[in-house]
Amino acid sequence: MDATPVDVALVKEAKKGNKDALVRLIMDEKQEYFRLAYAYTKNQADALDALADMIVILYEKISQLKNEARFDTWSRTILVNCCKDILRKKKKIIPFGQLPEISHEGEFRRKDEEIMLDSALAKLSRKHQEVLKLRFFLDFDYQTIADILKIPVGTVKSRISIGLAKLKVILGGEDFAGN
Repeated sequence: MDATPVDVALVKEAKKGNKDALVRLIMDEKQEYFRLAYAYTKNQADALDALADMIVILYEKISQLKNEARFDTWSRTILVNCCKDILRKKKKIIPFGQLPEISHEGEFRRKDEEIMLDSALAKLSRKHQEVLKLRFFLDFDYQTIADILKIPVGTVKSRISIGLAKLKVILGGEDFAGN
Protein backbone atom coordinates (compact mmCIF):
# COMPACT_ATOMS: atom_id res chain seq x y z
CA MET A 1 0.00 0.00 0.00
CA ASP A 2 1.44 3.30 -1.04
CA ALA A 3 0.91 6.35 1.09
CA THR A 4 -2.23 8.17 0.07
CA PRO A 5 -1.60 11.30 -1.98
CA VAL A 6 -2.47 14.24 0.18
CA ASP A 7 -4.34 17.39 -0.80
CA VAL A 8 -1.48 19.88 -0.50
CA ALA A 9 -3.82 22.87 -0.69
CA LEU A 10 -5.80 21.47 2.25
CA VAL A 11 -2.60 20.99 4.26
CA LYS A 12 -1.61 24.60 3.51
CA GLU A 13 -5.00 25.76 4.79
CA ALA A 14 -4.58 23.67 7.94
CA LYS A 15 -1.12 25.19 8.46
CA LYS A 16 -2.72 28.65 8.34
CA GLY A 17 -4.94 27.65 11.27
CA ASN A 18 -8.02 26.41 9.39
CA LYS A 19 -9.36 23.78 11.81
CA ASP A 20 -11.90 22.48 9.29
CA ALA A 21 -9.10 21.70 6.84
CA LEU A 22 -7.21 19.75 9.49
CA VAL A 23 -10.35 17.85 10.48
CA ARG A 24 -10.98 16.97 6.85
CA LEU A 25 -7.41 15.71 6.41
CA ILE A 26 -7.82 13.49 9.45
CA MET A 27 -11.32 12.28 8.59
CA ASP A 28 -10.29 11.36 5.04
CA GLU A 29 -7.83 8.84 6.50
CA LYS A 30 -9.58 7.91 9.75
CA GLN A 31 -9.93 4.21 8.88
CA GLU A 32 -6.27 3.92 7.91
CA TYR A 33 -5.18 5.74 11.05
CA PHE A 34 -7.30 3.43 13.19
CA ARG A 35 -5.95 0.30 11.48
CA LEU A 36 -2.39 1.48 12.09
CA ALA A 37 -3.09 2.31 15.74
CA TYR A 38 -4.92 -0.97 16.29
CA ALA A 39 -2.07 -2.95 14.74
CA TYR A 40 0.23 -1.46 17.35
CA THR A 41 -2.00 -1.49 20.40
CA LYS A 42 -4.24 -4.55 19.74
CA ASN A 43 -6.93 -2.75 21.71
CA GLN A 44 -9.72 -0.50 20.45
CA ALA A 45 -9.64 1.86 23.43
CA ASP A 46 -5.87 2.27 23.23
CA ALA A 47 -6.06 2.78 19.47
CA LEU A 48 -8.64 5.52 19.96
CA ASP A 49 -6.51 7.10 22.70
CA ALA A 50 -3.53 7.11 20.34
CA LEU A 51 -5.66 8.73 17.64
CA ALA A 52 -6.79 11.40 20.08
CA ASP A 53 -3.19 12.07 21.10
CA MET A 54 -2.17 12.26 17.43
CA ILE A 55 -4.92 14.78 16.64
CA VAL A 56 -3.81 17.04 19.49
CA ILE A 57 -0.20 16.92 18.31
CA LEU A 58 -1.21 17.55 14.69
CA TYR A 59 -3.25 20.56 15.76
CA GLU A 60 -0.43 21.96 17.88
CA LYS A 61 2.42 21.31 15.45
CA ILE A 62 1.02 21.49 11.92
CA SER A 63 2.46 24.97 11.49
CA GLN A 64 5.93 23.38 11.85
CA LEU A 65 5.40 20.94 8.97
CA LYS A 66 7.88 21.99 6.28
CA ASN A 67 6.75 19.88 3.32
CA GLU A 68 2.96 19.76 2.86
CA ALA A 69 3.23 16.74 0.56
CA ARG A 70 4.67 14.74 3.49
CA PHE A 71 1.62 15.27 5.72
CA ASP A 72 0.56 11.63 5.45
CA THR A 73 3.93 10.23 6.49
CA TRP A 74 4.37 12.89 9.15
CA SER A 75 0.97 12.19 10.70
CA ARG A 76 1.50 8.41 10.64
CA THR A 77 4.88 8.80 12.30
CA ILE A 78 3.24 10.85 15.05
CA LEU A 79 0.54 8.19 15.42
CA VAL A 80 3.12 5.39 15.72
CA ASN A 81 4.95 7.37 18.39
CA CYS A 82 1.66 7.93 20.27
CA CYS A 83 0.98 4.17 20.16
CA LYS A 84 4.46 3.44 21.47
CA ASP A 85 3.94 5.91 24.31
CA ILE A 86 0.65 4.28 25.30
CA LEU A 87 2.15 0.79 25.21
CA ARG A 88 5.15 1.96 27.20
CA LYS A 89 2.88 3.49 29.84
CA LYS A 90 0.55 0.51 30.09
CA LYS A 91 3.05 -2.36 29.87
CA LYS A 92 0.22 -4.33 28.27
CA ILE A 93 -1.21 -6.92 30.66
CA ILE A 94 -4.55 -8.50 29.78
CA PRO A 95 -6.13 -10.47 32.64
CA PHE A 96 -7.31 -13.88 31.44
CA GLY A 97 -10.85 -13.16 32.65
CA GLN A 98 -11.13 -10.22 30.26
CA LEU A 99 -10.47 -12.31 27.17
CA PRO A 100 -13.67 -12.69 25.12
CA GLU A 101 -15.35 -16.11 25.07
CA ILE A 102 -15.26 -17.94 21.78
CA SER A 103 -18.32 -19.97 20.84
CA HIS A 104 -17.70 -21.30 17.33
CA GLU A 105 -15.11 -23.93 16.56
CA GLY A 106 -13.87 -22.14 13.40
CA GLU A 107 -13.62 -18.90 15.30
CA PHE A 108 -11.82 -20.72 18.09
CA ARG A 109 -9.26 -22.12 15.62
CA ARG A 110 -8.75 -18.69 14.05
CA LYS A 111 -8.28 -17.10 17.46
CA ASP A 112 -5.93 -19.91 18.42
CA GLU A 113 -3.80 -19.18 15.35
CA GLU A 114 -3.88 -15.45 16.10
CA ILE A 115 -2.77 -16.08 19.67
CA MET A 116 0.00 -18.36 18.44
CA LEU A 117 1.14 -15.74 15.91
CA ASP A 118 0.91 -12.93 18.48
CA SER A 119 2.87 -15.04 20.93
CA ALA A 120 5.54 -15.76 18.32
CA LEU A 121 5.69 -12.08 17.31
CA ALA A 122 6.08 -11.09 20.95
CA LYS A 123 9.28 -13.14 21.08
CA LEU A 124 10.85 -10.96 18.39
CA SER A 125 12.58 -7.69 19.17
CA ARG A 126 10.42 -4.57 18.98
CA LYS A 127 12.13 -3.40 15.80
CA HIS A 128 11.37 -6.69 14.02
CA GLN A 129 7.75 -6.78 15.29
CA GLU A 130 7.23 -3.23 14.11
CA VAL A 131 8.30 -3.77 10.49
CA LEU A 132 6.46 -7.10 10.18
CA LYS A 133 3.20 -5.56 11.43
CA LEU A 134 3.50 -2.56 9.13
CA ARG A 135 4.35 -4.73 6.12
CA PHE A 136 2.04 -7.72 6.58
CA PHE A 137 -0.81 -6.49 8.79
CA LEU A 138 -1.18 -3.04 7.21
CA ASP A 139 0.25 -3.79 3.76
CA PHE A 140 2.56 -0.76 3.69
CA ASP A 141 5.34 -0.75 1.08
CA TYR A 142 8.99 -0.61 2.10
CA GLN A 143 9.36 3.11 1.41
CA THR A 144 6.31 4.02 3.50
CA ILE A 145 7.62 1.93 6.39
CA ALA A 146 11.02 3.60 6.05
CA ASP A 147 9.38 7.03 6.08
CA ILE A 148 7.22 6.26 9.11
CA LEU A 149 10.07 4.78 11.14
CA LYS A 150 12.69 7.20 9.79
CA ILE A 151 15.08 4.41 8.80
CA PRO A 152 16.62 3.50 5.40
CA VAL A 153 14.68 1.20 3.06
CA GLY A 154 17.57 -1.29 3.21
CA THR A 155 17.17 -1.48 6.98
CA VAL A 156 13.44 -2.12 6.56
CA LYS A 157 14.14 -4.99 4.16
CA SER A 158 16.81 -6.41 6.42
CA ARG A 159 14.58 -6.26 9.50
CA ILE A 160 11.73 -7.94 7.63
CA SER A 161 14.01 -10.69 6.35
CA ILE A 162 15.55 -11.33 9.76
CA GLY A 163 12.16 -11.07 11.49
CA LEU A 164 10.58 -13.59 9.12
CA ALA A 165 13.49 -16.00 9.57
CA LYS A 166 13.22 -15.77 13.36
CA LEU A 167 9.43 -16.10 13.21
CA LYS A 168 9.78 -19.23 11.11
CA VAL A 169 12.09 -20.80 13.69
CA ILE A 170 9.80 -19.80 16.57
CA LEU A 171 6.77 -21.29 14.81
CA GLY A 172 8.51 -24.60 14.21
CA GLY A 173 10.24 -24.07 10.89
CA GLU A 174 8.90 -25.96 7.89
CA ASP A 175 6.40 -27.89 10.05
CA PHE A 176 4.30 -24.82 10.83
CA ALA A 177 2.45 -24.77 7.50
CA GLY A 178 1.45 -28.39 8.04
CA ASN A 179 4.26 -29.77 5.88
